[in-house]
Amino acid sequence: MQLRDIPDVLVIEKLSFPIPWSKQAFVSELNNRHAIYLVARDNDMICGYTGMWLIFDEGHITNLAVHPAYRRRGIGRLLLNSLIQTGKKQGLRRFTLEVRRSNLAAQKLYAEFGFIQVGVRPRYYQDDHDDALIMWKELD
Repeated sequence: MQLRDIPDVLVIEKLSFPIPWSKQAFVSELNNRHAIYLVARDNDMICGYTGMWLIFDEGHITNLAVHPAYRRRGIGRLLLNSLIQTGKKQGLRRFTLEVRRSNLAAQKLYAEFGFIQVGVRPRYYQDDHDDALIMWKELD
């Protein structure tokens, strides 16, 4: 992801999350040397994005979203795989993330990649007080 990608990323962010990140949040992430963000493109259109923080040998996945018009086409899977491969090249040994208890599609995707639920953050999300499931994946 580059600064010029942020306007398109913000469109996806607003369509995907009840409390979307701001432009400044993404600018800060791109200036953070301990963060990596990737985008998926269909020609010139950004159709999805993902990111993580590098914390020692752990990757904390901060977000993954696909434009509604591009969902169920394997883009989320492609983004997650790319992020994990990028993390491996950075020397990461494990990944963690939080996912809404109500987001069954995301939970299924993460489980397909070997993430397991290891905990719960009750009432984590501000908008509807949904729980966050904490998921981990150890690399081989």
